Amino acid sequence: MSLSFSPWQMFLDAGPVVRGVMTILAMASLVTWTIFIAKSIELQRLRSRLKKSEITLEDAETLDIGEEWTRTGSGSGIAHAMVMAAEVERQRSQDIPGDREGIKERIVLHLERLEAAEGRRLMRGTGVLATIGATSPFVGLFGTVWGIMSSFTGIAAAHATSLAVVAPGIAEALLATALGLVAAIPAVVIYNHLARQTAACRACVADLTSLVMRLVSRDLARGINGGKVLRFGRDTLAAAE
Repeated sequence: MSLSFSPWQMFLDAGPVVRGVMTILAMASLVTWTIFIAKSIELQRLRSRLKKSEITLEDAETLDIGEEWTRTGSGSGIAHAMVMAAEVERQRSQDIPGDREGIKERIVLHLERLEAAEGRRLMRGTGVLATIGATSPFVGLFGTVWGIMSSFTGIAAAHATSLAVVAPGIAEALLATALGLVAAIPAVVIYNHLARQTAACRACVADLTSLVMRLVSRDLARGINGGKVLRFGRDTLAAAE
């Protein structure tokens, strides 16, 4: 009688512990590819919106115009949040005469908070990939060690050492290690890829910060300290972050 060494048959023939390890690794691999697809689409769309926002702020002459264009256009929400933060701080500083540098400093602090919050949002979900890449080989190794222990116990109980008796158990145990590598290697590669894409998006957000500060500096140099009153409160800014 010929023995079947297909991965599916070895999974079915494995013990409950090894089978549980294989199931966990298969689920981890599924999670990895799901995160890859979702984050790739999200980052691609975000980069497109950030580029549009850069063009919008580049063409704006004043901060008020930049606020209007980012609010009504199809740009990124972070761009409008940054302009709102600058507008609100500028309005609150109207009663402080001759404090241009102080206004700029306070606006920079607001924009740094928004930029940091956006960076954390971009990295959301990628930590799971790092965990899968770091732990999957060891989970697979645990399944292999357990399977080999079970195989040797079965060999001792059967009082037989022929290859036909030893090979199936060893092969089933080694399949756990193989699945661990199958889950870990893509997770590490995808994590590094998404980290590079995220860094590119964060660089675009930093460019938006520079563009907003340029508008602020231009308005202050022209003596514009709030062309219109904006009714934004702390709740609105917190929602934007």
